[in-house]
Amino acid sequence: METISHNSKVWDKKVEEGVTYTKAVSGGEIAESKKGNWSISVTTKRAVPRVWFPDNLKGLRILCLASGGGQQAPILAAAGAAVTVVDLSEKQLEQDRMVAERENLKIETLKAEMSDLSKLNDEMFDIIVHPVSNVFVENVLPVWKEASRVLKTNGTMIAGFTNPLLYLFDDEQEQKGVLDVKYSIPFSSKNHLSKDDLLKLEENNEALEFGHSLEDQIQGQIDAGFALTGFYEDDFGGIRLIDQYIKCFMATKAVKVKNSRL
Repeated sequence: METISHNSKVWDKKVEEGVTYTKAVSGGEIAESKKGNWSISVTTKRAVPRVWFPDNLKGLRILCLASGGGQQAPILAAAGAAVTVVDLSEKQLEQDRMVAERENLKIETLKAEMSDLSKLNDEMFDIIVHPVSNVFVENVLPVWKEASRVLKTNGTMIAGFTNPLLYLFDDEQEQKGVLDVKYSIPFSSKNHLSKDDLLKLEENNEALEFGHSLEDQIQGQIDAGFALTGFYEDDFGGIRLIDQYIKCFMATKAVKVKNSRL
């Protein structure tokens, strides 16, 4: 099963199904953003601290990386930024274009895979916003490298990602109220799931996922030329058993201080 084409089709289908991460922001949210009353999330529910952003976004170029769905990009565009959205799902990008047309916003969209930004020039952007999405790529290190390349020196990347602990447990057992360690980290749907499980995944329109090590998630950013200057954690909001024990999402603020040494 080829990862990129499979996950692209999965997210196109999820838009048709109207799942949470494909639902575009409302006109009311855009109106508030234009007044300066805005917030975005790069994890599940917790908002990114406003102090992680400049007071004024006007004139700044922001890349919303693997961030289609009509959510972060329209909010930031309404706040005054020049926004480009990259996503591998055409239908997710259509959500951003729909909001842009509805609200008279300018948003550029580019269908591309997050670890290959070759269509974008070096040092194009002041800020990168990267919601939890690198669980859908087999190797996260090229994502950090490409993000560093297209970000200006002293620019900021705000990235949400998954604690790999989430991938230790048997999903079916967790639904029965049992946290049963079944897999190892780094996790790969392609390597850890049986043929029957992969077939079930495809039938249920579920993406191939990858639980990257914390070393690749954090040291990977550092090796790509970033200095971490902010951190917080988030969870599912109590809908998963594991929420009782640990928060399984995290977000970092990273400043590009040098070119990648990867």
